[in-house]
Amino acid sequence: MTYSSPLSQRYASPAMQALWGERRRIGLWRRLWLALMEVERELGLDIPERALAELRAHLDDADLERAAEHEKRIRHDVMAHIHHLGEQAPAARPFIHLGATSAYVTDNADLILMREGLQLLLGRVAAVLVALAKPARRYRDLPCLAYTHFQPAQLTTVGKRITLWIQELLLDAEELLHRLDTLQFRGVKGTTGTQASFLELFDGDDDNDAQVLAALSGIAQSAAKFATDLRLLQHEGEMLEPFESDQVGSSAMAYKRNPMRAERMTGLARFVIELEGNAWHTAAEQWLERTLDDSANRRLVIPEAFLASDAILVLATNVAAGLEVREPVIARHVAAQLPFLATERLLMRGVKAGGDRQRLHEVIRTHSLAVAQAVAEQGATNDLLERLARDPAFKALKIAVRPEELEPAAYVGRAPRQVDEFLDHVLPDVLRRIEAVAPAAVAAEVTV
Repeated sequence: MTYSSPLSQRYASPAMQALWGERRRIGLWRRLWLALMEVERELGLDIPERALAELRAHLDDADLERAAEHEKRIRHDVMAHIHHLGEQAPAARPFIHLGATSAYVTDNADLILMREGLQLLLGRVAAVLVALAKPARRYRDLPCLAYTHFQPAQLTTVGKRITLWIQELLLDAEELLHRLDTLQFRGVKGTTGTQASFLELFDGDDDNDAQVLAALSGIAQSAAKFATDLRLLQHEGEMLEPFESDQVGSSAMAYKRNPMRAERMTGLARFVIELEGNAWHTAAEQWLERTLDDSANRRLVIPEAFLASDAILVLATNVAAGLEVREPVIARHVAAQLPFLATERLLMRGVKAGGDRQRLHEVIRTHSLAVAQAVAEQGATNDLLERLARDPAFKALKIAVRPEELEPAAYVGRAPRQVDEFLDHVLPDVLRRIEAVAPAAVAAEVTV
């Protein structure tokens, strides 16, 4: 067997594969030729109705093998399809492609495909957003460790962490909506864009690609952040991607449960992110009025970027819908770190009682490091707060941590309310806008 792209064989959805398939592309070429002939006839060219009727009868029945025979002989894909269509619709043959350039069909067809691809991806994004919103709501007030530098910092909630993933994808949805709103059709401009050929008949942009691929790169970046966070949390045992009953985690180590979906999302995202630079280079290399070094490049990059983005979002929806949150593990990690987290309050109260902030900070630092070492190396109990209560610096101020101050919920701030506000007011507005622009794609994925 010959090589086949993994995006088609393993990753991208049938819908996205069909969209970028060769038969769909040639069908668009033929519709563009029909539209051109119809307008030229309306403007006064003597094009018989029979020519239009024959062309309309052959919009979706191109013989790709016959067209390939023509291309092998004349070495020009557009002309090959013009010849083939002329064979099928002989009355239309004299008028097909009249006044146009190859870019009229190739570029405009790509723009139509990109528009439909963006709409499909918007539906996919909506599906991820809805899937993530459910655990965000469910765990809106579940305290968990937050990290800076992947070191325990203060507490947040599981729901608040999930809304940060949602927020990234919301920004991507906004960008897709903007690109759909501003995507420009190339139109019919002739060889150098002057429409001179059409003036004779009637007597008288690559930037799109780069901007669209930048939007796809944004989706990839957001999905990679979600996937990478999940991989870290799965290592900690706090949150896991779904794992099916018969799934094998490792061919060698039967006990393993590897985050293969998240890892695949990360790998595909890296691929899409790198494709963005390719598009900007292509836009920058267009000499003067036009060159053709974009042709082969665009054939590869644009479909692959859409297929890979589609695969990423399908995976993200699957992962989001099956997230497993291990509350006991999260609670143990919180309890282990809570004495350290409580020292910030202790410091504030010590200063209010007349203590020197810098001296108290040093006392806390010294005891904290000693306790952390004892816990790590000797398995000792975390007695940091007891040590601080006995230290002369705090004892003289009669300052100690009260029992109620070791309740994790007291350390999450406004996180639960932030989750509610985000899910009740921010998310629904974006979902409604997505549904208005891509109703069919959204209906196929989610109920908004």
